[in-house]
Amino acid sequence: MMESHLRCPTPGCGQESDRNAAEYLCPSCHGLLELSYDYQREAAERWPALWRSRGPGGSSADRSGVWRFREMLPLFDETDQVVSLGEGVTPLVDLPRAASWVGVELLSVKHQGANPSGSFKDLGMTVCMTEAVRLRARVVACASTGNTSSSMAAYAASAGLKAVVFVPRGAVSGAKLAQALDFGARVVEVGDNFDQAFRILRELAPRLGLYLVNSVNPFRLEGQKSIAMGLLEQCDWRPPDYIVLPGGNLGNVSAVGKGLRELAELGLLTKMPRLVVVQAEGAAPFHQLWSTGSSELTPVPDPSTRATAIRIGNPANWPRARRALERTEGLTAAVSDMEIEAAKRELADCGIGCEPASASTLAGVRKLRLQGLMERGARVVLILTGHQLKDTDYITERPAGAAIRTAGSTVEEVEALVRPWV
Repeated sequence: MMESHLRCPTPGCGQESDRNAAEYLCPSCHGLLELSYDYQREAAERWPALWRSRGPGGSSADRSGVWRFREMLPLFDETDQVVSLGEGVTPLVDLPRAASWVGVELLSVKHQGANPSGSFKDLGMTVCMTEAVRLRARVVACASTGNTSSSMAAYAASAGLKAVVFVPRGAVSGAKLAQALDFGARVVEVGDNFDQAFRILRELAPRLGLYLVNSVNPFRLEGQKSIAMGLLEQCDWRPPDYIVLPGGNLGNVSAVGKGLRELAELGLLTKMPRLVVVQAEGAAPFHQLWSTGSSELTPVPDPSTRATAIRIGNPANWPRARRALERTEGLTAAVSDMEIEAAKRELADCGIGCEPASASTLAGVRKLRLQGLMERGARVVLILTGHQLKDTDYITERPAGAAIRTAGSTVEEVEALVRPWV
């Protein structure tokens, strides 16, 4: 197995730590650590053909859209050690009508809602949970706006581990809570928002011996970087101009940025796509940082948006995300809840269902086009992070376009109600 290190990516630091370190903060500068490897560029030339050769008829690792790219994740001696639910096999769908709506040449969606628990979190959780088993952890824990909790609970159940979830009071979709409960997790409501719940969890984790699986854990990002490999393979290694992601705790853009950087260093990337982070206007500290050129993030103490998955005011991964945007000449946008709703309707009209946070990506592209910050001839891929059924309350509470009507009991009464629609 190739040697792996925990390394501080902060410019001017670079200190390495042992992989078994319980804390994921650099002892020198307190930045978040990431995994690094001694890749061999010569060997990497053969990897795309090797990855294509793996598929449905192979081992469980070959069937995973994460572990199929295991040369990029050389963390475990044997692939039969991995905790996998078949994650990462997600579609790339072209949407010409949506492309016309936002004003770009080609627009596609890579839908992570097709993962086992219905979100992109599964890509990171398969790696994170495999590491938890290797470390003989007994209890895994996370703070969550919903998707992390349901994913962690599913993978913990598969691995035979106990799971504890910290969620903000009354701020998580019932559908997401139901998933975590169904998989046997213990759920604790604490604080008024994600940031408060996460702060309390980080204090408790070392006291109680909890294995923390939020995106400060570098093993989470290793799995999520496979989005880059899977997407580029589906594009026949012709990179799009832009890859657009929702921005909450900013782990996903950090992970995709790391994957793109490593592919470029290995000579497997001919052109670097520009990364775009889209946040909700009521929870947009990273957009504020990027658009003003600030060197420090100013947290939003009381974040507000109906797109609950990105209702985060103090994202832990902002330094990593900033470096990812710097390397890719990236962009940010902040969109209103009304703009997210309009984009969600547009996607639904194209037959694509997603949770509200995912729809922020389309809203962001439309805003950037209107601002003249994205060219009309652009080829754009949106990363949709969660399934349509993750937040059904959002859909049924929509004021227009999805109305439910009650008819009488006779054919004539029903006909009178339906006739205007046909």
